[in-house]
Amino acid sequence: MSSQNSETDLFGGAPAPTPAKAPAPGYSAAHIEVLEGLEAVRRRPGMYIGGTDERAFHHLFAEILDNSMDEAVAGWADRIEVAVDEDGFITVTDNGRGIPVDPHPKYPDKSALEVVLTVLHAGGKFSDSAYKTSGGLHGVGVSVVNALSELLEVEVAREKTLWKQSFSRGLPLGKLEKVGPAPNRRGTRIRFKPDAEIFGDKMRVKPQRIYAMAKDKAYLRPGVKIQWRCPESLVQGLDIPHEDILCFPGGLADRMTELTQKSALITAETFAGRVEREDGTGGVEWAVTWSGNGFGSEADGFCQSFCNTVPTPQGG
Repeated sequence: MSSQNSETDLFGGAPAPTPAKAPAPGYSAAHIEVLEGLEAVRRRPGMYIGGTDERAFHHLFAEILDNSMDEAVAGWADRIEVAVDEDGFITVTDNGRGIPVDPHPKYPDKSALEVVLTVLHAGGKFSDSAYKTSGGLHGVGVSVVNALSELLEVEVAREKTLWKQSFSRGLPLGKLEKVGPAPNRRGTRIRFKPDAEIFGDKMRVKPQRIYAMAKDKAYLRPGVKIQWRCPESLVQGLDIPHEDILCFPGGLADRMTELTQKSALITAETFAGRVEREDGTGGVEWAVTWSGNGFGSEADGFCQSFCNTVPTPQGG
């Protein structure tokens, strides 16, 4: 090997002497950290919700709403309630099956509810035995919300009985509590407050953003009713109501009508429809129309896509 090559090849010759410097800190087995439970979520929230900014803050709500929508898509729920209060809490309630509360086979000292809320990759959506289709696939949604919430309270009405459990920053504040009979109620209610330790003291829930997200979901599941409630004091000056029933029987066609109401369309009719797969495992819905002058600032039109009611902004 030539002298020139040995200078450019890291392994072509003896290493150059290392300049003298202060002793480096030790690096041993004691420096290898093992994060237990949901501690990893709190240490690196960006890995799970993409950061700690306003978008990530409101993504916590999306995770909870997606679970309720999965119950609706599966045919078990037809009503969802979304509420924001002045204390910074967000509440999502559905009339689905309710998270199971019986002991978990792998963790017999814990209820399935507690496992779902405190263990990553725990959920009923890995196979198609409980859900044929769902927005969530990895079992990290509600547990991540729990980890990043100052307080999270969950109520489950299942088999005519009401259960309740509370958590703080991913840890249970007590055991699952049997509240009493609930003969006329079923489903899950989750009330949570995002943690200021994660998102900062200045971050606040934006009702207009929560309302828009809930409204989008209602368009994607025709017939599902989403009830919206928010104190009037929080919506003053905003172009949203403090109470509303979001229900759109026309689905995507209704959504297209709203998006193009200020545009001059080539055709008065929106082309919308649905095609099911032959094996019955899914389908595709669409709504298409044409504008004569573009849509607002988007002169070339727009395209929005969703998969199992979850937005796919990069397509797919």
